[in-house]
Amino acid sequence: MLAPVSAAPTVARHRRARRGDRVLLAWCALLTVAMLGPLARPGYVLSYDMVAVPDQALLPSSVGLSSAMPRAVPLDAAVAILDDVLTGQVLQKLALAAIVFGAALGAGRALPDVRTGTRLVAASAYGWNAYMFERLVIGHWPTLIAYAALPWLLILGRRVRAGRTTALAPAVLLVGVSSLTPTGGLLAAALFGALVLAPGGRQPTRTRVVAAAAVLLLQAPWVVPSVLRPDPAVSDPAGVAAFAAAADSPLGLLGSLLTLGGIWNDGAVPDSRELASAVVLTVLLLALAAAGVTELRRHLGRTELTVLGVLAAAGLLVAASSALPGGDTVLEWLVSEVPGGGLIRDGQKFLAWYALPVALAAAAGAARLARAVTRRRVAAGIMVAAALAPIAALPDLAWGAAGRLEPSRYPAAWADVRTAIDGDGGDLVVLPYQPFRRFPWAGDRTVLDPAPRYLGVEAVVPDALPVGGDTVVPGEDRRAAAVAAALETGDAAEELATLGVGWVAVERDTPGELPDGLLESLESVEINGTLDLYRVSGDIGTWTRIPPAPPVIAADIVFSVILVVASADLARNAFSRRRGSLRSLMS
Repeated sequence: MLAPVSAAPTVARHRRARRGDRVLLAWCALLTVAMLGPLARPGYVLSYDMVAVPDQALLPSSVGLSSAMPRAVPLDAAVAILDDVLTGQVLQKLALAAIVFGAALGAGRALPDVRTGTRLVAASAYGWNAYMFERLVIGHWPTLIAYAALPWLLILGRRVRAGRTTALAPAVLLVGVSSLTPTGGLLAAALFGALVLAPGGRQPTRTRVVAAAAVLLLQAPWVVPSVLRPDPAVSDPAGVAAFAAAADSPLGLLGSLLTLGGIWNDGAVPDSRELASAVVLTVLLLALAAAGVTELRRHLGRTELTVLGVLAAAGLLVAASSALPGGDTVLEWLVSEVPGGGLIRDGQKFLAWYALPVALAAAAGAARLARAVTRRRVAAGIMVAAALAPIAALPDLAWGAAGRLEPSRYPAAWADVRTAIDGDGGDLVVLPYQPFRRFPWAGDRTVLDPAPRYLGVEAVVPDALPVGGDTVVPGEDRRAAAVAAALETGDAAEELATLGVGWVAVERDTPGELPDGLLESLESVEINGTLDLYRVSGDIGTWTRIPPAPPVIAADIVFSVILVVASADLARNAFSRRRGSLRSLMS
């Protein structure tokens, strides 16, 4: 007679938990629709570094076998493979929606044993903030993959430490997806690796070793070509000042960083950061986070708090380092002397480590304030206000970042040029020879030239980056620099052929200068007045200063094998759980 009575509270708790899960899911979906609603329209989102094309080709450069630094490796390979299944347009929109929804949902579930209102506040604070706005607009969606993965890696790391080895496979998959670019790999690997390798926990030594090996090997696709490239994998120290964090609100540099802003590019800053109301609301959210720090001890273990705190401090330090005494000198040395050091010159992106504990602390602080109120309706109002505060503080993140993420359509002439290119005729150079464009059909927004990805052939892309008006940060690609020099000579066509360039495309509807006399010495292939295509005559050479293929391919195979094994293990565990559930129902 006593069993049903004792079971009743458990059943009630399960029902409340399931109802709370549905509310959280609905809230995260609503945030995603409010933010990315315009993406439902046909077209491709083109904004600064964010480029999507109908069918990206799988090329040697997709895995790092080119003269360029492997900044989008193995991301380009993954996109080229996946858009054979999904169109590039669908793939881009699904990825962006998954980032926003996954980030909010992960933060909402990262704190165990809290009420639904607390989860909603965490979801809002992590999914709707200046970091999300600025990184979306500047086009760093691969970095946002890792940002969305961080709360889930916190959850999975907690489970692994509790001895639940089945959590290792999904964590490895998340680290792998985050590692499609170097920055994302560092963000995700640092959090999960620190959680799993920290002393204590119930995980066996074998799990620690497997996790550490997997996390390290998943970085191989970009580490191996970086280390083995014939030219040094270092960057120009001028990039430190050019990409240094900047104040984007009346709170100054430190206040901007503490409120998750501070990006170096003025064009990616939300207009509302200057509003007094936004300043007040963001400061209030920060105050809630300060009040909730001690509350986190009730929900997170000591190791989790330590790892989150150390990484948050590291993220803030890297973001603000150029403004610290001697910080720019240290950064310039790291960037110019240490291979891969260029990853930290845009230090503001490492605020991702800081954003997660701030969101969780703000949620805990709101719950603490609500508990101090005796009237239930007032307490509920506090939680609702706290969940809405991030949106009110940054209203221009709504509806495609206030129109900055509107989809665009490529002119039909681009498809004609892609069809006309014979892939065996050498590599491509696109003119004007500059990395960024402004097209009338793309809203005159600044965007990384999409033609090298669109046209399906290897391209030499200029990597000298214009930053802040007249400042140009020199690139690392010697071949790109050699092409730039060749375009300045009187016999540019012959020089291009020697450098392995067999095709020249000219974008007619974007600002920029064309070399004098070059086009007259080329063979016309497809002339439409929008994107014109020319053939370089003569014998086309080959650029050989690239990383050796065998170790680069081996690194990609290792990466793929780890993901396949983790996926198989995840599927096996899911099948075992489902079979166990069916047996319990039948017994």
